[in-house]
Amino acid sequence: MEMPIPSARLYLKPEHDRPVRRHHPWIFSGALGRLEGPVEDGGLVEVFAFEGEWLARGYLNRRSQILVRLLTWDPHETIDASFWRQRLERAARARQALRLEEHTTAYRLVFAESDGLPGLIVDRYNDFLILQSLTLGIERWKPLLARLLQELFQPRGIYERSDVEVREKEGLPPRCGLLAGEAPPERLIISEHGLRFYVDLLRGHKTGFYLDQRENRHRAAAYLHGAEEVLNAFSYTGAFAVYALAAGARRVVNVDTSGEALQLALENVRLNGFDPGRVENVEGDAFQVLRRFVASGRRFDAVILDPPKFAYAQAHLNRAARGYKDINLQAMRLIRPGGLLITFSCSGLVSPELFQKIVFAAAEDAGREVQILEKLSQGPDHPIRLSFPESEYLKGLICRVW
Repeated sequence: MEMPIPSARLYLKPEHDRPVRRHHPWIFSGALGRLEGPVEDGGLVEVFAFEGEWLARGYLNRRSQILVRLLTWDPHETIDASFWRQRLERAARARQALRLEEHTTAYRLVFAESDGLPGLIVDRYNDFLILQSLTLGIERWKPLLARLLQELFQPRGIYERSDVEVREKEGLPPRCGLLAGEAPPERLIISEHGLRFYVDLLRGHKTGFYLDQRENRHRAAAYLHGAEEVLNAFSYTGAFAVYALAAGARRVVNVDTSGEALQLALENVRLNGFDPGRVENVEGDAFQVLRRFVASGRRFDAVILDPPKFAYAQAHLNRAARGYKDINLQAMRLIRPGGLLITFSCSGLVSPELFQKIVFAAAEDAGREVQILEKLSQGPDHPIRLSFPESEYLKGLICRVW
């Protein structure tokens, strides 16, 4: 699949060129001055400053608030099959340099804008690749990308999991299905730091597993040796619970709204040779369950909070902040003096600084003294692009609560 050099020219409004010059990969609709020449949504455009200076090249979608996603700032770099191949190869070399396969059989191979491939996610699970196409521009190039991934990495199969809400903003329906090779089994086993986990690639959250938390699970486990009882809220399939048991915690309580996920959490406990009797599963809303635990006087040596994204848009930020404060407040009320709070936010709109302030406000209301022992972020296979602060979405704190 080859696309012609774009003839459409997009001119920015006056004084709207600075983010582009600083290599931020998004141009919002409010920056549009005028658009000249025919171009379909998903097609390529040349981007110019108001005065006429060429700035960058990217793909357009008038149906999205993010009008253009930029691909190159090099006027001589053509967006063709060679471009996509080189970007995929660069992402692969970066992962090879991390020597991830010494510790895991599952990791992120392509992280969208951070790898210069806006709208494209590719995760490796053993011999299978799971692809997410998040934008109309990537959707148009998807057949070529699938072919290149097959040629470069020779997986047993490439399966698409583009069943994410963000596609609605691009005017795209959800889509799942086989792109190349053979379909993955309903469930496979991956390894991570010597532990093993069942993963549902066809229906599980995200692409099947929270790959971005791999190093944080490992770091958290270092603090859980000898803990009598650990509360793992928003537990999903219990990865933090397995790490806690492996570290020597005596009991773990998993809390999740999904009974199916909790059942898989027990299977993961058995898979790693631990007694499932050491795990209590509680199906329900974590906010309500933690309140019940507080009211009943229950206490824990450690509480892990790994909630889903609370803020999907700027308009949700205040409500999200209240949610994060509330759940951390309830957690602090459950922790024995000297115990641990291991807390996360995966909302990109909540900065690390704001998240720390929210946890501090929760500590004030709980009347607890709190020390930060470690600050956590997403794994190195989810790199943060300096010109794109939005790529730093996951932040966490390991805290001592007195």
